[in-house]
Amino acid sequence: MTDSADLKNATSPSSSPLTPSAAWDLLRAGNERFVTDASNHPNQDAARRASLTHEQHPVAVIFGCSDSRLAAEIIFDVGLGDVFVVRTAGQVIDDAVLGSLEYSVDILDIPLIVVLGHDSCGAVTAAVESYVSGEMPPGFIRSLVERIIPAVISARRAGVKDVNGTVAENVRQISSRLMESSMSVSKAVNEGRTAIIGVTYSLANGSANPVNIIGDLDPDEVG
Repeated sequence: MTDSADLKNATSPSSSPLTPSAAWDLLRAGNERFVTDASNHPNQDAARRASLTHEQHPVAVIFGCSDSRLAAEIIFDVGLGDVFVVRTAGQVIDDAVLGSLEYSVDILDIPLIVVLGHDSCGAVTAAVESYVSGEMPPGFIRSLVERIIPAVISARRAGVKDVNGTVAENVRQISSRLMESSMSVSKAVNEGRTAIIGVTYSLANGSANPVNIIGDLDPDEVG
């Protein structure tokens, strides 16, 4: 059974890098605690804060939506120094996102990239509505929508018209796009140094459910 003691040991400054599967095991166990209202709130005390003054060893980088209901450290029951977090509305990729992810895998040696979407996503909803109406939103929101529209089109071709189904397709497309857009991420995955797992989060029950895997992660062990 993976618990917060395992997490503390795995993310201590002197710890060795985890495998992608071991990193996901820690996050999955934390999410299970969160879902069952048994969160341990690990690594959130003064001693932990002091230990991280000069270095960090996160177990995963979480590329998630900016939605206020999707706080990565809370839903995976982790603490300071445990996860490296990148967030944009709808998990839209830009140069800053790619640079942050490349830093996480090449400099921090993080073994797992989690692409984290969620149901009832406002950005995906806006993209679906724009696709149906043919009207684009104003300002820079348009840029967000334009980048999500390919997932809307792909979902429609597969017969999926609802927002939550489109969210899952958006997560899958983003996972693949990271491999296509970043030589560093692609190299790290192909060498087995990291893996990518796409996940959708349920706002109602708090569960984080895998929808796709790229790299060295056993689907039978992902859950």
